Amino acid sequence: MAAGAETDWVSRSADDVIAEAERRAPGKAIVCASGLSPSGPIHLGNLREVMTPHLVADEIRRRGHAVEHIISWDDYDRFRKVPAGIPGVDSSWEEHIGKPLTSVPAPPGSAHPNWAEHFKAAMVGALADLGVEFRGISQTEQYTSGAYREQILHAVRQRAAIDAVLDRYRTKDRPQDTAAAGQQKQQQKKGKQGAQQQPADEAELAAAEGSGAADEDDGSAGDAGYFPYKPYCGVCERDLTTVTAYDDATTDLTYRCACGHGETVRLSEYDRGKLVWKVDWPMRWKYEGVDFEPSGVDHSSPGSSFVVGGQIVREVFDGVQPIGPMYAFVGITGMAKMSSSKGGVPTPEEALRIMEAPVLRWLYARRRPNQSFKIAFDQEIQRLYDEWDALARKIDEGQAQPADLAAHRRAVGTAAGELPATERRVPYRTLASVVDITTGDEEQMLRILADLDPEAPVTDLAQVRPRLDRAAQWVTTQVPAEQRTRVRTEPDADLLASLDEEQRASLALLVDGLDTHWSLEGLTTLVYGVPKVRAGLAPDAKPTPELKVAQRAFFALLYRLLISVETGPRLPTLLLAVGADRVRRLLGV
Repeated sequence: MAAGAETDWVSRSADDVIAEAERRAPGKAIVCASGLSPSGPIHLGNLREVMTPHLVADEIRRRGHAVEHIISWDDYDRFRKVPAGIPGVDSSWEEHIGKPLTSVPAPPGSAHPNWAEHFKAAMVGALADLGVEFRGISQTEQYTSGAYREQILHAVRQRAAIDAVLDRYRTKDRPQDTAAAGQQKQQQKKGKQGAQQQPADEAELAAAEGSGAADEDDGSAGDAGYFPYKPYCGVCERDLTTVTAYDDATTDLTYRCACGHGETVRLSEYDRGKLVWKVDWPMRWKYEGVDFEPSGVDHSSPGSSFVVGGQIVREVFDGVQPIGPMYAFVGITGMAKMSSSKGGVPTPEEALRIMEAPVLRWLYARRRPNQSFKIAFDQEIQRLYDEWDALARKIDEGQAQPADLAAHRRAVGTAAGELPATERRVPYRTLASVVDITTGDEEQMLRILADLDPEAPVTDLAQVRPRLDRAAQWVTTQVPAEQRTRVRTEPDADLLASLDEEQRASLALLVDGLDTHWSLEGLTTLVYGVPKVRAGLAPDAKPTPELKVAQRAFFALLYRLLISVETGPRLPTLLLAVGADRVRRLLGV
């Protein structure tokens, strides 16, 4: 391990990759790889496919080694199904099933030329915000330009050897396996989609269900026998084709299509087709010289693309399989298993609207790839930010553990420099409450934020941006209208008239202390202290079970008088937002 490197998973992976790359080809630039299919929204589960090699490549770069992170855009894959939840896209898109993704029209209103470019663009933008440096490779461009022509011809010449490798994993379907096999086909879109999201507690089950992936695009046996190449039809552009004859001497290939078209082409000149996935992936390992690439949980099973690919790259392409971890699923708080073929899958672009880039990076950096985790779009995002701020305080105080310090360092910046950061770490939950209560009025927000800490007031909203903007977006898009805070415009006369003497005395004690406690810390002491004083205790007395009951009753009363419900934002923040004069009027004191 390099001097000073932290003993976290990224550092250990970088150690392994540097050593392996030096063993394989001393002096060659190290290649870390990811693969993404823009078949629909590229979601937060797919992001793990990118962040894992990005973090390792960035650590290698920090150590002064030549390294490149490539992302293969699998945009020459077939359009398999029409995703749900894409505005303007309906069942009429089914006519494009079987075409390359770059031959499918973009969703209505898109500024991009085709389906693949439309969904790729959102991911490219998010990766730029996340500080991910990479070289993108379009598989459409690679295949249609003839870049892989020699590799294709080699694979076809070696089709018997490829078939023999695949045959090691083929088994006759047993009756009890039929349903499971059908589920596997639906789940294992070309094997590379191991990042489909699942709740964290389902990850092990998913790994078991994803086993036995021998049916993943490994080619088919037709009149010409097993063939590892699939032509796209020259008329309908779909891959509903069957190779019926092939001449090794001339490379003449004859195919027929389900549309009725058939023709003979010269494969040494034909660029409208691609190798099947289980051959394509190992071919690219060799072609790009990939040293490190992670894979999804389904690739750990016999017959899966990664396992079979390791043998094909060695026995057919005379190459070496990259090293890399198996990564587990990413879940979303409150949401079940997701895939990009279904609607409502949160994307990195959407996550970056409600959280800062360093926080999203941190989620991927702090967990080992084989650990599942969840990303919060609900109230849990406030707790996440509390953890993030607590870690920052530990670092400021020199109390952070080495692995936590390393994860934080990788989150806030890359080898190229620091990512944008919020100057004042006002709690996310506080900012969300301020936005909620003021409905985003900037003058009112600044007034409240200035009162949080009178000794070091926020003097400009720029000091709490971009966090403030993320919290505002969260309130606007993730908090249901019925849960938004609405401060009363007039006192609740009926409720005030029904109060007993104890309640009136408690309200009077609170109002009397407003001026001397007008800060976030002071009001916290005041609202918790009123029930203590009324019980004959000191304001700093430790709460008893009985006192906690009294505090909850007092808090509920304040909420009812201020916002007409019994729960809401933290009371100190709410009081600051309402303002002392309006608090006095609404409390009837």
